[in-house]
Amino acid sequence: MSLNTDLLISFIIATATLAITPGPDNIFVLIQSMTYGKKQGMAVVCGLISGCLIHTTLVAFGLSAFINSNTGLLFGFKLLGAGYLIYLAFQVFKSSEIIHTTNPKVKSKPLSDLFKQGFVMNVINPKVSIFFMAFFPAFLFSETLNLIVQFYTLGFLFMMTSFLIFSLFVLFSSSVGSLLQSNRNSGIVLKWLQILVFLGITIFILTSN
Repeated sequence: MSLNTDLLISFIIATATLAITPGPDNIFVLIQSMTYGKKQGMAVVCGLISGCLIHTTLVAFGLSAFINSNTGLLFGFKLLGAGYLIYLAFQVFKSSEIIHTTNPKVKSKPLSDLFKQGFVMNVINPKVSIFFMAFFPAFLFSETLNLIVQFYTLGFLFMMTSFLIFSLFVLFSSSVGSLLQSNRNSGIVLKWLQILVFLGITIFILTSN
């Protein structure tokens, strides 16, 4: 069984970079951690990451069935994925460069409720499944391994990497929040980093075999 470990390492690096750049999920985790404590932040993190399992399952069984029925469809999915990533890059380009790490409307809840909230926030967001559909096909790492196994492997790597990065947000929430608020250029740097990551993955998708 041949595995392309370089491709898996590239996947982990891309996932980590995406997890670091500010978005609704990690900003919510940061707010909860800064305002109410690290336990609250970790409860949200666990909920968010658990929700990824649902999207991984949908993508694994959905995409693998299409690809198995017609191997030529993989190229079509890569084109759709590249187009979607370009769209995401454009959305980031239009977005504000200001990162808000305070929200007076955020209220503390029991840990179980925060876990459920993170889980539901992730599961009901169709953009997560769409992103997985755009992201995962370019990183299929074996010509012999079952596609469903490969998609689940990528899903678990995505979950583990994101969990680690989000946990670091919780652990260093005070420092990260202060840094983002005090450094005026942080929003600009992180915004363009996210754009470059999306475009870099797009180029990778279009040039990979």
